[in-house]
Amino acid sequence: MFDNIVSRARATMAKRRHYNRLVAEIENLSSRDLADLRADRSEMLYQIHKQIYG
Repeated sequence: MFDNIVSRARATMAKRRHYNRLVAEIENLSSRDLADLRADRSEMLYQIHKQIYG
């Protein structure tokens, strides 16, 4: 039981680290970068949240 709790906590922390890394990368994109990618920052953030957390 304890191992299950620890493994779930580790998985949750790994997801959070991955999410935070991706958010930081998106936040660091300039408006010009986004225009070159033809991307919307808020849509990108929504998609990574959806991808990681379901």
